[in-house]
Amino acid sequence: CKLNTSQKLVIAKRLDKLGVDIIEAGFPVSSPGDFKSVVEISNIVENATVCGLTRAVKNDIEVAANALKTAKRPRIHTGIGTSDSHIEHKFKSSREKIIEIGSQAVKYAKTFVEDVEFYAEDAGRTDNEFLAKVCEKMIESGATVLNIPDTTGYCLPYEYGEKIKYLIENVKNIHKATISCHCHNDLGLATANSIAGIINGARQIECTINGIGERAGNTSLEEVVMIMRQHPNLNLDTNINSKLLFDTSNLVSDGMGMPVQPNKAIVGANAFAHSSGIHQDGVIKNRETYEIINPLDVGVNESAIILTARSGRAALAYRAKKIGYDLSKNELDLIYPEFLKFADMKKEVLDEDIPLIIKKSL
Repeated sequence: CKLNTSQKLVIAKRLDKLGVDIIEAGFPVSSPGDFKSVVEISNIVENATVCGLTRAVKNDIEVAANALKTAKRPRIHTGIGTSDSHIEHKFKSSREKIIEIGSQAVKYAKTFVEDVEFYAEDAGRTDNEFLAKVCEKMIESGATVLNIPDTTGYCLPYEYGEKIKYLIENVKNIHKATISCHCHNDLGLATANSIAGIINGARQIECTINGIGERAGNTSLEEVVMIMRQHPNLNLDTNINSKLLFDTSNLVSDGMGMPVQPNKAIVGANAFAHSSGIHQDGVIKNRETYEIINPLDVGVNESAIILTARSGRAALAYRAKKIGYDLSKNELDLIYPEFLKFADMKKEVLDEDIPLIIKKSL
């Protein structure tokens, strides 16, 4: 999922217009191109916080601070792995040493910006008691946001929710920081885990348009936004202008050359398409029988009634009427067998096929 700097600027402007709170613009130390992108994004973003990612390394933090100099609301996001697996195999270190490295990184970042986020990488597989100690120390050191990543996408939603709840109940200075969910989709649970996180007290979700991200991807922005909108009993919402979701999805997909799977929730080509006769009949009579979201709310003009061999008479009549054929019941009865023959030969019956079917039948 690659973008050059000019493409990143187009998307950053759109994200700002979309209403996101924070744009993590890049990892400035990783390459001159990433550094330049964070500088340029810092220059143009009007409303959102602009964030630069770093490791818990002094030079990373200095480079990020330089890249963020012109940002209206700068944030440095630093951190280190906290699971026993990361401590032992990746860092060949100890729990105590890891806490010390993280604390020093947060303190150093704090000398450049007020807003510092700390990530406890692989928090999903980190022992809760130790994770609470890490969080407590990072807040003491000046962290304003605590990122609790399920880095490998391993957690089940109830486990991730319980982890967030444990931190809220056991980190004594937790009221001084925002807890953030950062979930990966290796088992297809990124969205479910993020929602479990916010139900249990997290107040930031790290997500991506179309759910793009490392390996199987990250939490999908459009999914979590619309889950909160469709479940007002959660008493949680975002500032996202949902009418821009579909268009933003296309913008990112086109820029990256990464097609969105047709059955992707909210923004997939089939998200509001109906091809089964039972579904079509219900939607034609009342959209809410099979759609919990109004397509207009996410920037899709209308539901699609797709004519296939599984479509019924109601769908055929509906599509025929749209192109100017108001068929009687008798006419429909005569046309329908011919329609089914045609549909069996062809995956989908298009508008231009309908006059041919009518002519042959009548």
